[in-house]
Amino acid sequence: MSKIMKPTNYRAVLDMRQTEQGIKLIKEFFQQNLSTELRLRRVTAPLFVLKGLGINDDLNGVERPVTFPIKDLGEAQAEVVHSLAKWKRLTLAEYEVEPGYGVYTDMNAIRADEELDNLHSLYVDQWDWEAVITREQRTVGFLKDIVRRIYAAILRTEFLVCERYPELKPFLPPTIHFIHSEELLQMYPDKTVKEREDLIAEKYGAVFIIGIGGKLSNGEPHDGRAPDYDDWTTVGEDGLQGLNGDILIWYPVLNRSVELSSMGIRVDEESLLRQLKLTGKEERKELYFHKKLLEGELPLSVGGGIGQSRLCMVLLHKGHLGEIQSSIWPCEMRKECAELGMPLI
Repeated sequence: MSKIMKPTNYRAVLDMRQTEQGIKLIKEFFQQNLSTELRLRRVTAPLFVLKGLGINDDLNGVERPVTFPIKDLGEAQAEVVHSLAKWKRLTLAEYEVEPGYGVYTDMNAIRADEELDNLHSLYVDQWDWEAVITREQRTVGFLKDIVRRIYAAILRTEFLVCERYPELKPFLPPTIHFIHSEELLQMYPDKTVKEREDLIAEKYGAVFIIGIGGKLSNGEPHDGRAPDYDDWTTVGEDGLQGLNGDILIWYPVLNRSVELSSMGIRVDEESLLRQLKLTGKEERKELYFHKKLLEGELPLSVGGGIGQSRLCMVLLHKGHLGEIQSSIWPCEMRKECAELGMPLI
C-alpha cells in the first residue's frame, strides 16, 4: 500500500526547470554558509566501506546495508554506507584537525530498508560534518550554540531562495526553540512520539529536541540511536541525559513536522562503554573503530548530517522528495503523486 501524504490543494510553485536551478542554488549556497559558520573544510567521502571494521553507521541497528564482494580483495565484503557518522571521526584524526575546526562532505547512501513516503527515499544525500572539540565543550550549552549556527545558515538560505523566486514566501521562524525529549513527554504524556514532534514543531515553527536514544520516564527512548557515535547517556547541566538531538521544522505544505538534521556531541571512551553495555553490543569493543576510540586515538568531536534533498524540498515548497531527487518509487505512488500534481522525477 502506498504511504503517500496528500497535501491539501497542492500546486508546485516552481516548474521543473526552476526546481533544478533552485536545487543548485540551495546546495551551493548552504554548504558554503555551513562551512563558514562551523569552520569546516570539504573532504572527499567514500560510497562504501569494508564490512567488519565498525565504521558504517548502524542507524537503529536493524537496517541491512547493501553489500557486495570485492574480487581483488579475495571476495571481502564491502558495505554501502548508511551515513558517515564514524568515518568522519577517523578522518579528523587522519588530517590532524585542531579543536575549533572540522570537515564536511557530500554523503550519498543507499538505505534498502527505508519505508518509502514523501520524506523517505532509498537514496539518501546529506551534508555530513564533524568538528573537533575540547573536553570542556562537551556540554548542552555548546551543543545549542552549534544548532543556532546551523539554523542561521538555513534561514539565510531561505532568504536567498525567496529573493530569487518571489512567488515562494518564507515560513521559518527567526529563532529555534530547544526542548528535551523528557520535557516533551511530560507536556504530551498521552501522545505518540510523532504526535509530540508535530505538536511542538507546530507551536514553535522550528525546534531542537535534545536527548535521543536514552530511555525516558515511560521506559521508551524518544527514538533509536546507535550506541557508538552520539552521546545520549551523559547527564547535562540541566540534569537530563543526552548530548544529541534533532532539528525539526513545521512544514505547512504537508501540515506536519519534518526532521532536517540529526546531530550531537560524540561518545568519549566512558560513554561508549556505557552505551555498548546498555544496548548489549559490547562485542563491538573489538572492532577497528572502537579500538581506536578506546585507545585515545580519535579526537573528541561534534557532528551530524543535514539532508540535502529534504532541505531543498522544504525551501522550494515541494510535496514529495521525488520532486527533488531521482530514485525508485512504487508504481502506485508515482500514479498517486502525478494525480496530486507532484510528478516524481
